[in-house]
Amino acid sequence: MDISRTAPMKTIAATKFKAHCLAILEEVRQTRQPLIVTRHGRPVAEISPYVEKENPLKGSILHQGDLISPLDVKWDSARKDA
Repeated sequence: MDISRTAPMKTIAATKFKAHCLAILEEVRQTRQPLIVTRHGRPVAEISPYVEKENPLKGSILHQGDLISPLDVKWDSARKDA
């Protein structure tokens, strides 16, 4: 039986986070490890590294025509008997 154990997430007190915010954010960026911010020993926030998401529509447009010129289509709202 394979039991994967993960180390508990690192925590930091809110006052220490406030005092060293930029350095802590840089550490999270470099290590790619999330961090829990606590207040009075209770978790209040999770700081996690940003993950760039791939755009699912990227490359899906095959042809892009003229999007500005008016269409030569008569709309029902333009009819006088409507």
